[in-house]
Amino acid sequence: SSDLNALVNAETLAELAEEIGLSELIQAGIDIRSPKGRKRVNLRADVMESLIAALYLDGGLETARRFILKHWEPRSREAGAARRDAKTELQEWAHQKTGVPPLYRIESREGPDHDPLFTVSVLIDGFQPGEGSGRSKREAEQAAAAMILRREGVWQDEGEAA
Repeated sequence: SSDLNALVNAETLAELAEEIGLSELIQAGIDIRSPKGRKRVNLRADVMESLIAALYLDGGLETARRFILKHWEPRSREAGAARRDAKTELQEWAHQKTGVPPLYRIESREGPDHDPLFTVSVLIDGFQPGEGSGRSKREAEQAAAAMILRREGVWQDEGEAA
């Protein structure tokens, strides 16, 4: 699920490594220890995964489970409460259902340049198209995505997971 992915992605693992002071124990070259860059995130994430594996191997499943619950449970509550944007949610849902990302198409643009109104349709193989309007292309795409998510029961209300 998308909530699980948010909890186990490299960024989350790296943040937790930072929070518990694990990053301070990593000995690596300056290019990797620098505060910027994907390499640093991946290194911290890998070290966090290794720590969990070591806890499991040394202390057993219950030891690893306690560590995970202690550090992930607060994030799990936050992730459940956080509102996902409709386009991201629809992309993940469509990929799960069809293996193909949604296709957004601008159907119309009305109004003056300083106050346009866009209408966008979103197409997913095997499903009825969705349509939405907004003052920007992005806003219209979000509205179209939210329309499909509500219609298909993924969201009970805009932004609310079913």
